[in-house]
Amino acid sequence: MSHISYEEWEPVIGLEVHAQLKTRSKIFARSPNRFGDEPNTNIEVVDTGQPGALPVLNKEAVEIAVRFGCAVNAQIAEFSKFDRKSYFYPDSPRNFQITQFDMPIVIGGEVIADVEGKSKTFAIHHAHLEDDAGMLKHFSDFAGVDYNRAGVPLLEIVSEPCMSSPADATAFATTLKAIMEYLDVSDCNMEEGSMRIDTNVSVRPKGDKTLRNKVEIKNLNSFSYMEMGIKSEIRRQIRAYTERPHEDPNIVVPSSTVRLDLDKKETILMRSKEEARDYRYFPEPDLPPIILTKEYIEKVKRDLPELPHERFKRYISDLKLTEYNASILVNDKQLSDYYEEALKVCKNASALCNWVTVEFVGRFKDSGTPLYKSGIHPEHIAALVSFIDSKKITGRIAKEVADIMAKTPGRDPEIIIKENPNFQAVHDTSAIEPFVDEVLGANQQSIEDFRNGKDKAFNFLVGQVMKLSKGKASPDVVKELIIKKIS
Repeated sequence: MSHISYEEWEPVIGLEVHAQLKTRSKIFARSPNRFGDEPNTNIEVVDTGQPGALPVLNKEAVEIAVRFGCAVNAQIAEFSKFDRKSYFYPDSPRNFQITQFDMPIVIGGEVIADVEGKSKTFAIHHAHLEDDAGMLKHFSDFAGVDYNRAGVPLLEIVSEPCMSSPADATAFATTLKAIMEYLDVSDCNMEEGSMRIDTNVSVRPKGDKTLRNKVEIKNLNSFSYMEMGIKSEIRRQIRAYTERPHEDPNIVVPSSTVRLDLDKKETILMRSKEEARDYRYFPEPDLPPIILTKEYIEKVKRDLPELPHERFKRYISDLKLTEYNASILVNDKQLSDYYEEALKVCKNASALCNWVTVEFVGRFKDSGTPLYKSGIHPEHIAALVSFIDSKKITGRIAKEVADIMAKTPGRDPEIIIKENPNFQAVHDTSAIEPFVDEVLGANQQSIEDFRNGKDKAFNFLVGQVMKLSKGKASPDVVKELIIKKIS
């Protein structure tokens, strides 16, 4: 077997992201769009494909598609239409899916994502509306079909093949998820299947500009599985091309659909790829086209909320957060909204960010509770940070107060400090002086170093006094006393 050099190849990756939309009812029927109900309770004649049942388009689904298109700077089609895509499968009761084939509602668009510290722009090819299929449930000796999901509105977002690493794909998908959450158009819960990703992967020799056959990895329901699947598929294709260098690439890696085997961490062939003609697409005769006015599109655009990238820029330019901290907040909308609430009563944005994302999130890590569901009020964290800033307490005391806040969520830190005499910072010089004398007496060398201009020595002395006072002495008073006594 010839030696495989992975560096000589470049991957080409494109994603198809299916997002279930947060509408009250389904896309072509009145039955409720709700997850988790008893099987086959949210259904009516359209969902189960009863003869003569006619679809009627849900206006809310159209508006959501337009909102998404405006948010990614796409062109919104003033004229788009629905098509039938025929295939036979038990979870599709009509034996066709209603989708948009050649005239989708959203054309083009782009997403700016943060990949390993660099901003990259990824192009979207189009996004179209369609209905979801039911679900097959397998039991020990039979299989059942739950049609509750049949007819749930989907927006399928198809990227250009513009990504060249698993990290690119994850960044693109995470950013899309954030945009959807900020627009409040989908809850993007991958475990519940409200966001599903199909990944198209091909590889080509570096410098080659032609696209080779792509292989589709189906139904990846988490970002880590998606990365695992892409890595495995890239290696599989490079191995195949390296082992059969003189054969036609189209035969070596045919277009196909694979799935990820989690035990082996490898992709496994499901079937060879269908082509458009296999689905016998034709215009859906029971639905009129969607016709939108420029005024309608403009109005939707005007009403857009702040989007993740705009918030990211605001955090960096106005609040002076680091890019790392800004992206931690922005990528978790609920945490970011929680931080926004706390910001209203605390001026120190970067200290607040640290207390929210590190100290408090960290205290709930083991229990798996998100901070915004912990019962701790954002204004209480803001108050704690303000107490440190106003020198009412030291950072060390603040950590102890935070421990108590985490154990008894909802308690006001001001009351916790008042009730505990150990939490009052000591400003009284006469109480602090003995500690300073003791430290200075024991550290002659540090005093010399400080006099010779070594700032580190001074910080060391302050630290020693704070240690002796169990963190209660006011750092400002300590610094004043040391300087007075040394000089």
